[in-house]
Amino acid sequence: MIPTILLAFLLVDPLGTGVFTADNSSIPVQSAQISKLTTPNLIIGKVPESLPGMGAIFDQYISVFGVHVLATRGFSRKKMRHVAAMLAEYLDNDEDGKVDNPKVVEAMSSRAMSMILFRNEREMERVERSSVELYGYRYMQGQFAEETNPPGEFDATIEEVLHLVTTGYSEAYPRIFGALPGTALGDCLDRARGGRFGSVPRRYPEKAWFHYDDRTCDYSCMTVEYLYWALTSLLGAQDDQDRVRQIADEWQLATAEQVREKDPWITALLEDPQYHWANRLPDGHYKPAEKAKREPTVDDKGQGR
Repeated sequence: MIPTILLAFLLVDPLGTGVFTADNSSIPVQSAQISKLTTPNLIIGKVPESLPGMGAIFDQYISVFGVHVLATRGFSRKKMRHVAAMLAEYLDNDEDGKVDNPKVVEAMSSRAMSMILFRNEREMERVERSSVELYGYRYMQGQFAEETNPPGEFDATIEEVLHLVTTGYSEAYPRIFGALPGTALGDCLDRARGGRFGSVPRRYPEKAWFHYDDRTCDYSCMTVEYLYWALTSLLGAQDDQDRVRQIADEWQLATAEQVREKDPWITALLEDPQYHWANRLPDGHYKPAEKAKREPTVDDKGQGR
């Protein structure tokens, strides 16, 4: 995965999660409103003119309900579609072809939130930062090819795409999912770490079950990382025994049962139906058309067939 200190285009990252933000008020607004309502077909096309400056950096583009997926020329098309499919599954988790939470998607699309995909770190470092700063893009989550659905290894797409989606929730529900002390999510983080810490403590309390120790990760960054661990554990992404051993130093609640028992507060937030967080783990196979075919239809007599 992209280290928390590594930023898209190497700019300051207040979330510390690889989500790039620039302090510029001229945020591009999604002009094609219909794309928010249209079921994404995951077809790769050219970068649209509605994203000024991005065509000079990226050669491939997919719109997912108005949220952008951009990739450089050398990024695998298959892997790019995988990232886009995972994003679609997070936003349309029941795969009925409609977004589950329009408020979140509106927050993401109106702020030009994007997944930006590079072959490797070196390619990203060669990008001219001024083109990004000039147009005021605020939220961009980076990802590299080598961490995207690698055979036999954990797929970082589960995390990186969720970070971008979490930013959408933070904007849509700032008092609930805002990445700050005092929000509902912030209070959950404080319980998970055994106290409110503005920076990584020298030693976490014994009662803590989240022990993130990257000292470049500030409080906002911690909230995003914590939500990732909690939600993906509830969805069953972390409960493989090898995975449990890999993450034990950072996260202790690897199974859904452990999260529900030890952290009922975050469980209540993430399973509250009004927010429509994913309740199935995305797998990169977004097929709303096939789901529609499986749905029972009703004939003139009102009987399913």
